[in-house]
Amino acid sequence: MTATIGPTTPRGARRPRGARRTAVAWLFLAPFALVFLLYTAIPTVAALGFSLTDLRGTDLRHPLAVNFTGIHNYLRLLEDPSFLRDILNTVLFVAVGVPLTMGFGFALALALNSGIRRLRGTFRTVFFAPVVTNVVAVAMIWQYAFNAGGTVNKVLGAIGFAGPNWLDDTHLAMPVVIALGVWRNFGIAMVLFLAGLQAVPQDVYEAASLDGAGRWRQLRHITLPLLMPTTLMVSVLLTVFYLQVFDEPYLLTNGGPLGSTESVALYTYHQFGAGEFGMSSAASFVTLLLVTLVSIVQFRMLRPRA
Repeated sequence: MTATIGPTTPRGARRPRGARRTAVAWLFLAPFALVFLLYTAIPTVAALGFSLTDLRGTDLRHPLAVNFTGIHNYLRLLEDPSFLRDILNTVLFVAVGVPLTMGFGFALALALNSGIRRLRGTFRTVFFAPVVTNVVAVAMIWQYAFNAGGTVNKVLGAIGFAGPNWLDDTHLAMPVVIALGVWRNFGIAMVLFLAGLQAVPQDVYEAASLDGAGRWRQLRHITLPLLMPTTLMVSVLLTVFYLQVFDEPYLLTNGGPLGSTESVALYTYHQFGAGEFGMSSAASFVTLLLVTLVSIVQFRMLRPRA
């Protein structure tokens, strides 16, 4: 006779419920996992490998001519004045664009939540429209509006001011590009802040009113503290977007004039177009490092309060 250790499952018996749930979960997860593997994981690992080589467009037909160079591409980036300038431009995008976008979004959300109730849905749709509007068409309109004979200068001329050529001025092109980014993205901040405001219990405001707290004190001591989780999420989302900003400078100025509006993402695109695949891959990973570091700092600063 042979002894058996532990429980046995008779033939034909059903599998445990937990195992079936796990199998079903993996079945539903498989399509996403496959897409993620093919279009994100594998390209990311390949780009990391390219960043450590001297791969150029001319080497695609002769892959054996590609040499491993280690961190040489990263050192070249740090020695490239154009790349260092583009890092500063990207930091400027974040430092100016994120506060303005969050400020406009929060102000509109506050107005829609308290003062404008009857047409809230209409205004919410109107303010969110720039987010889903075709960016190419929008950029063409902005180019026409801000050129030397455009709408903005015509309005300035009507009130007695001579308007400049906005997009050809190294000092004025960046504010126009940032303004387009803020206009395109404040709708996202507005919707998220509005959702956060509607989640705040009304009885908290009623209790504060009975204690004699006015609207300003309610905003400062109730609304803002309770919105910290939403503020953290909006801040991280917008920061990631502005660190990877590409559409606005590419479509309005193509990084000009004289590189004054070129971002790190646009620098990566130009390097790739020039056939410098190793350099462009290294620049993309520098962008990833910037996004990661800034996100960690934001979570460290805002998460304890949230």
